Amino acid sequence: MDRDTVRAWVVGYERAWRTSGTDTLAELFAADAEYVVSPWADPIVGRAALAEFWEAGRDGPDEPFTMTSELVAVDGDTAVVRVQVEYAHDDPARWRDLWIVRFDDSGRCVHFEEWPFAPGQPDGH
Repeated sequence: MDRDTVRAWVVGYERAWRTSGTDTLAELFAADAEYVVSPWADPIVGRAALAEFWEAGRDGPDEPFTMTSELVAVDGDTAVVRVQVEYAHDDPARWRDLWIVRFDDSGRCVHFEEWPFAPGQPDGH
């Protein structure tokens, strides 16, 4: 993977979140991809399970939010991305995430791990 390809994948991820349905997940994720929503969560395994999770977790393609991202690192098939999302109607509304994303040779994600943080969340101290 290179930086431009990872950036394009992140743009595709946001576009997929804003698109009705889940057909676009096939462009982003391998059929047997693992999707981990927090460092303590069991992985969601497979694109079909991810599609169910995806639909349950969003308000629809018109959900108002802004998303910015910064590519932190790319090493071989793995990338780290810092993401900030602000939802208009959710509580908490602001999230800062770290994504650890591993790709196959076709550029599809085979492992997605999210480390989400919201304001006011305990910081472990």
